[in-house]
Amino acid sequence: MPRTRASAPAKATEEKPEVEQKKQLTTAEKPSKTFILPSSTSANARLLSLPNPQSGELTRYFFCPERGIYEFTVVASPTTSPRSILFTPRMRQTTTASPDEETDTQTTSIAKKAELLVATPIDSIFFLIALFNATAKSGQSLFQPLDDIIDSNDDLPQHLRNVLYDDTFRNTLVKRAEAICDTVEAGDEKMLRFSEAKLLNELVAKADRLATQGLPASLEERFVRQPLAPPLMSVKREDALTGQVPSNGDASSKSEEGQDSPSTAATSATPSVSTPAGESTPAPQPPTDNSTSDKIAHLQRVSTALTFMKDSYLPASLCSRIDEMLASPESPLDLKPLTDRIKEIAALRAEALASRTLTDFSRKRGLDDEEVESRAEKKRKKDDEDKKAKAMESRGIRDLKKVNTTGMKKMSDFFGKAAARKKT
Repeated sequence: MPRTRASAPAKATEEKPEVEQKKQLTTAEKPSKTFILPSSTSANARLLSLPNPQSGELTRYFFCPERGIYEFTVVASPTTSPRSILFTPRMRQTTTASPDEETDTQTTSIAKKAELLVATPIDSIFFLIALFNATAKSGQSLFQPLDDIIDSNDDLPQHLRNVLYDDTFRNTLVKRAEAICDTVEAGDEKMLRFSEAKLLNELVAKADRLATQGLPASLEERFVRQPLAPPLMSVKREDALTGQVPSNGDASSKSEEGQDSPSTAATSATPSVSTPAGESTPAPQPPTDNSTSDKIAHLQRVSTALTFMKDSYLPASLCSRIDEMLASPESPLDLKPLTDRIKEIAALRAEALASRTLTDFSRKRGLDDEEVESRAEKKRKKDDEDKKAKAMESRGIRDLKKVNTTGMKKMSDFFGKAAARKKT
């Protein structure tokens, strides 16, 4: 009997911590990162620390000798509505181990910050540009083998050196190097020399492919449609009825705009019946040449893609050189129609704003695009804060707000100063 009494409590104390351990959720260890990696990668694929092509700082990349280099794009939840990620193990049935042994080895964890790092492919020429650009700055702008160019840079990080000397990735690396370099055959070996002109052609070709495939809807709206949207010009109702040009000082400017501007008012337009006489109405837009507008929109998409690549992957010194080459007559991309159209739209917007302030004093000051965007951003933040405050309110507080307090005294009335007593 004494042995039985002593053994039973011991068994209970041993099983109790196990039950509590199964119900407990542990916080993920720091650093806790969630990577979305490409499928069908080789066994030699690994995470590396390579210098960023734009800044030169060591950054984490994913390298597969068969599929190339991948950068990580961060997808995170907004700060206004923070979220977390729950990691649960995948249950696997095994014949050797019992279910109790499986649950002991697998744990469930929580990452406080909901952040996904998605691996997206990056062209290896952006890493070679920094390599060739350093060689050109040192004065060695001669035809050299690729191995000599790599060996001339003694301060290369070890991970980048391993990528450049990888046997499986070697053929892909050489082809991308030839796309931005002048080549000369020297026996059985090819000699390379960095060419800014070939680099510009490669960037323009990349931007043109991206513009042909189409930009995302958000980028299309912000960087293509909004900059190319012409303003709505206003005309007087009596001017539209008589078909005459107003006799004020703006007559000459409006006649000039009517020659090549799609936003000029048509003189033979019929006004709206509900519009009072003497008030301004939006001028109807004349038909525009679709081929010209499509060409300008395509140029704007190409320019947006070029700007993104320059700001993300090229050093500042090389970006200024690319801008000079784009502005030169020998540029492979003619951006003059786009530049002229943007200047024309800017002039029309300034004239429309001036005409509103001069002809109609009852209206408020016109808002430019930046002010409209800032007001929309403030309104969105205020709505998010209100939603967050409502979500944090308890049910009791929401019910108290619905109570009808008409005729009831406020709480401050009970804590006021007492009235002075009359002396008898």
